[in-house]
Amino acid sequence: KTKTRPATKWNGSTITHLLYQQEYCGDVLNFKTYSKSYKNKKRIHNDPENWVVFQDVHEPIIERAVFEQVQQKRGKMRKRCTSNGEHNMFSGLLVCADCGCNLHFHFNQGNPEIKYFNCSNYKGNRGTCQSTHYIRVDFLEEVVLGEIRRLTKFASLYEDDFLKAVIGHSQQAGEADRKLKEKELKALLARDEELDGLFERIYEDNVSGKISDERFSRMSRRYEDEQKELTEKIKQLRSEIEKQSSRTMTTDMFISLVRKYTRAKKLTPRMLNELVEKIEVFNAEKVNGVWEQRLRIHYNCVGTIEIPSALPLPTPDVSVNTRKGVVVNYAPCDVAI
Repeated sequence: KTKTRPATKWNGSTITHLLYQQEYCGDVLNFKTYSKSYKNKKRIHNDPENWVVFQDVHEPIIERAVFEQVQQKRGKMRKRCTSNGEHNMFSGLLVCADCGCNLHFHFNQGNPEIKYFNCSNYKGNRGTCQSTHYIRVDFLEEVVLGEIRRLTKFASLYEDDFLKAVIGHSQQAGEADRKLKEKELKALLARDEELDGLFERIYEDNVSGKISDERFSRMSRRYEDEQKELTEKIKQLRSEIEKQSSRTMTTDMFISLVRKYTRAKKLTPRMLNELVEKIEVFNAEKVNGVWEQRLRIHYNCVGTIEIPSALPLPTPDVSVNTRKGVVVNYAPCDVAI
């Protein structure tokens, strides 16, 4: 097999390795590996927290914002293929609006042309979610493409209003998320300091004979376990806050991406991943005798964008016949009941 393989063919593992190389952003990373002794030539992988990173040392091959976006996408749920080996571009982007779990990709056994997603946590599949959140792929494609076209028209025809909406949403969402994380970090640090005081107190009680050695050992072990868990959470939160404050994918990049797809005629995986962060799927409901399916699209960097109803930019008119012969219409979250 090795002899017959072309010299220019790359394996999937090679591509995956390339996607994680921060050096392509122009950085130099030191101390990624180490050895136990100069006599031992075996290299051991070092923890990322012990690396020393020098940014913008040489000319970058790719933009840092693109690299960060790739890491964000790679860190999400793996896009598992179906039994026939088929992937879908919406895999990993759809979440249940009720329980927050991911939606899984399926196709109809009787008619493989019908492809759909449903909640992975549905109680019919031994989960806890009360509804299946069934949604067809062809319906999704039409709705998302229609909403992206509507967004690009908003950007091109009403540029000032679009900039105001995008920048406002981005700052508001980022600030709210940062405040929540800082509040949680403050509470964890307070509890960590409290545990230090409690440990000193039980140590003094043990020395004075107020508590036995056995009880002291049990309580100190419990405090140490809790403090170790707190240390990990504090470390993770600080890393998230630092990453959020230094995020380079700004609203300017999102605006340029929107303008890039002004004349899009077909929804592609690249367009979807560059613009959309996630899509919340609601269960279909009957409103005034008509079945409606609600979706909430979260765009990269800016979150949800509400286009003013006063502007002549109607929502996409999309409907589909479900497997039971019932027509389901699309209704955005800010309009539907």
